[in-house]
This record gives sequence, structure tokens and C-alpha cells, in this order.
Amino acid sequence: MLMRTDPFRELDRLTQQALGTLARPSAMPMDAWREGDVFHVEFDLPGVSQDSIDIDVEQNVVTVKAERPARASDAELIAAERPRGVFSRQLVLGDTLETERIEASYTTGVLTLKIPVAEQAKPRKIEISSKNEGQQAISA
Repeated sequence: MLMRTDPFRELDRLTQQALGTLARPSAMPMDAWREGDVFHVEFDLPGVSQDSIDIDVEQNVVTVKAERPARASDAELIAAERPRGVFSRQLVLGDTLETERIEASYTTGVLTLKIPVAEQAKPRKIEISSKNEGQQAISA
């Protein structure tokens, strides 16, 4: 059997596993969406203990750090595609979100953040006044 090898293909695969890509970071994939007056963010953290997750907010930057510990075994690894160690991700939030009221929960390997939209950023109606109010028409 003849096999064609590309040494750079294997290097690219290992780099993408370790570092991820711009579109999909490997250590902490995320979804974010707005639903009504709440901005939702979910991070996939399978195999991570809730005690090893740290969430910090400084001004409008949310930093999520987590640790998936190394295996304590001397076993020979056949495949090692899940990143281990400490990894983090930062979100730069706009001024339209209330960072003081962030709620976090962790269930079945998914970290969920709920960030309320600031009152001044919510849509509102503007009343229209007339300059002619209070004036009477003059009849001749």
C-alpha cells in the first residue's frame, strides 16, 4: 500500500487542537445571543469542576478562567484531543449591559452567564409635543 504524507498537515491539525482557530477556540467554545432584555453567553466546559471556574469583571471586560487537570496516570495515551490545564477567555461588553448584575450558573458542563441590558439601552417611546399647544386660532 502506498501512502502519501504531508508533514505540515499533521502540524496544522495539532496546532488547531492546542490553540483552536479564530472561529472556534478549542479550549472554551462559546455561544452568545440576546433574548429580550437579557444577553446570554454559554461556554462549553465538559470535565471541568465548578470549583475551578473563576469569573472576573473589570469595567466592561468579563474574564472566564477554568482548569481541566492533567491526568494523574502513567498510562500510555492513545489520543489526547481535549485540552488540559488552565485556559481563559475574555469578553469585551458594550456599555449597554449591566455588568454589576451578571448571573452565572453551571450545569452539565455548560457555564451560562445572563447579563441584563442596561435601562438606558432599552427601546422606549418618545412623545411628540406640538408648538401650537395652548394657542387658540384667531377667527376673523
